[in-house]
Amino acid sequence: MSVRTKLRDFSGRAIRLAREFAVSKGGNVAMMWGLALIPLALAAGAGLDYARAVVVRSNMSEAIDAAALAVGGTNGLTTAQQATLAQQYFNANYKADSSYGTPAALTVTPSGQSIIISATDQMPTTLLSAVGMSTMTITASTKVVWGQMKLWVALVLDNTGSMCQPDSNPCTGDTNTGIKINALKTASHQLLTMLQNASTTAGDVRVAVVPFARDVNIGTGYAASTWLSWTDFNAAPATPSTSVGPGSNCPWTVSSNGFHCQSSPVNGSSQVTTIPSSGTYKGYICPSDNSVGHYYNGCFNSVSSSGHYNHTWIANATSTWSGCVTDRTQNYDVQDTTPSTGTPATLFVAENSPSCPDATILPLSYNWTALSSEIDSMVAGGSTNQTVGLAWGWQALTQGAPLSPIALPANTQRVIILLSDGLNTQDRWYGDGSSQSTSVDNRMSAACANAKADGITIYTIFVDLNGTQGNSDVLQACASDASKYFDLTTAGAIVTTFNQIGQQITNLRVAQ
Repeated sequence: MSVRTKLRDFSGRAIRLAREFAVSKGGNVAMMWGLALIPLALAAGAGLDYARAVVVRSNMSEAIDAAALAVGGTNGLTTAQQATLAQQYFNANYKADSSYGTPAALTVTPSGQSIIISATDQMPTTLLSAVGMSTMTITASTKVVWGQMKLWVALVLDNTGSMCQPDSNPCTGDTNTGIKINALKTASHQLLTMLQNASTTAGDVRVAVVPFARDVNIGTGYAASTWLSWTDFNAAPATPSTSVGPGSNCPWTVSSNGFHCQSSPVNGSSQVTTIPSSGTYKGYICPSDNSVGHYYNGCFNSVSSSGHYNHTWIANATSTWSGCVTDRTQNYDVQDTTPSTGTPATLFVAENSPSCPDATILPLSYNWTALSSEIDSMVAGGSTNQTVGLAWGWQALTQGAPLSPIALPANTQRVIILLSDGLNTQDRWYGDGSSQSTSVDNRMSAACANAKADGITIYTIFVDLNGTQGNSDVLQACASDASKYFDLTTAGAIVTTFNQIGQQITNLRVAQ
């Protein structure tokens, strides 16, 4: 039973008792008791009206907090426009019914880097009206302030196949907001708007977008970069036996080798069980992608010699590269070390993979149209490697190659927001793409620790529809602190969570 209900019951009993004493035959004692009950009843009435006042003030406080955050997060408004926007948000969020009175128009007072909003309500009383107090004046006030720090944000966003959940793959073109990838797009657009509004000077807030699956896609425009390694791209499997040639059975099977023969050097071409004995690719032995999601980019030829076949690996041209990059050599895979051609292990590893995002990385930018278009280009597909996404999010906030942002301005906060809907299942070395890999988790943990040691603030979001997967320990540990980890069980919660994070990182906050 609520306090208000208890007070009502108490005052009702007191009034009934007073009436009984008023008609009592017990003489002076009854009269004295009756008179004594009058202040008791009035006290109960005051308690009831005080409880009503608490309800009004609580409702007003919540509504003006929402109004103040809306006004504070929208730049370029006149005072009149601020008042209009504040009133709209207040009206939408004030829940008390008309029996509690109607609050007067808000008072909006901007002052430098803060805005104060006040609300007043003349609440009708109940029992106190019997003593001439027909209303109680209820007031509430709030203040939002925002900081002067510049902001660099890397959005590291899961683009894996399960982001189509709960619908089946592919979900391209489906606008159902219950699908995780669509909710993520909506949330990201709203966050970009919030970040744009928080930038009083162009360039004070910059955002990078890093879609990830097993790999990231940096775009083919980087093909000539000296910080790329083509060693894995050109790598070949073991050379087939000299007895294998045109018309022979494929020397590889998925069960024995983790890959099969395909009909041409084109990645993903149809599977064949025998080596072509005619046509353009006569005698070509072309491997498919291997068990850790890496395409072999080329084929062995078959040259007849003295009753057997010699095989030479013919690598595909690097112009067939899709822009896909996998993990760097350990332990550079969990560091932001600047790549150097003198140290091959530091280079970023080009490859083609069936688990590479369609959407490419967009380095730090304040071209809000381009950032929005990048969000729209995201498509769900592939297995999960949070480590490579985090590593490139960190690189986006780090001077020098590969993404080469401007010199870090003074008073700049660097933030990574990492969202994933699944557990780590596959990277360059480990995992099968379907079940959780502890080895991939270990790489992730190392990358998180190093990024935080570099001064990066990390927010992590685990989207686990209906709580079927349980908690993500590695994402929870990755967050900079407990308040920066979010475990979501609905797609719609992505939107509210991004809004919450946006308010925090723009330093827009309720001060009082």
